[in-house]
Amino acid sequence: MDSFRDKIVPVTSILLGVVVVWYVMAVILNTPFQRDLDRRANEAPGAVEFLGKTLSQPKPTLPAPHQVATNFFENTFLRSVTSNRSLVYNAWVTLSSTLLGFAFGTALGIVIAVGIVHVATLERSLMPWIIASQTIPILAVAPMIIVVLAAIGITGLIPKALISTYLSFFPVAVGMVKGLRSPEIMHLDLMHTYNASRSQTFWKLRVPASVPFLFTSMKVAVAASLVGAIVGELPTGAVAGIGAKLLAGAYYSQTIDIWSALVAGSVVAALLVMVVGIAGRLVDRAMGGRPA
Repeated sequence: MDSFRDKIVPVTSILLGVVVVWYVMAVILNTPFQRDLDRRANEAPGAVEFLGKTLSQPKPTLPAPHQVATNFFENTFLRSVTSNRSLVYNAWVTLSSTLLGFAFGTALGIVIAVGIVHVATLERSLMPWIIASQTIPILAVAPMIIVVLAAIGITGLIPKALISTYLSFFPVAVGMVKGLRSPEIMHLDLMHTYNASRSQTFWKLRVPASVPFLFTSMKVAVAASLVGAIVGELPTGAVAGIGAKLLAGAYYSQTIDIWSALVAGSVVAALLVMVVGIAGRLVDRAMGGRPA
């Protein structure tokens, strides 16, 4: 019970603080426009009425938390999941490319890590380029990937998945390199004493030692993959997906829809990270690990 309280109280306190600051900023940012509306309508509302108006504008500069929550609830639970306005439908469209890109990125990251650990030349030649690749803004890379692939007839899910792969492979590669190198010298010497081959040392020592590092890296990678999928929807003119919702909201100044889509993306990311964490605990338990 104490452990549960120690986890819930800090998170709840921070959440309440964020909501309070959000409301304050909503009033501050929406006040100039509301004053202009009242001046044009020759109205002079009282302080309480004016405050209520700033928090109930149809197209506010910064929507209030209750406006975002209402929009999120309506577009999640009160609409058909096949509707283009449904956040569930749009989240699924984005999730499909996220998962495919995450699978590609995880596989690529593991392959690169294995190569770097076993071939010293790869570390010196490949690792600097891998690090340099992450310094390029994804907003600059995404349109080029979309255009190049479209020129050879590849459109739809694959381009967005490749953008997700571009963001997700890096944390997996770095984490797996650290994990595969985590066994102590004493353990490596023990395997050598047993006359174990390189493949036996790899599968029986390095791989089990790298599993915790892998799943920790995958938590970062799956969130990055979601970001890549959303960014990949922006230059394609997609009609569905969280990125498409953000783009449509920006076109028509529907700030409440924009924030609602952002919340939907955050929820999806949290669920994905939670699923990876659960999978990591199950794998650790299956390998004989004990809870801390």
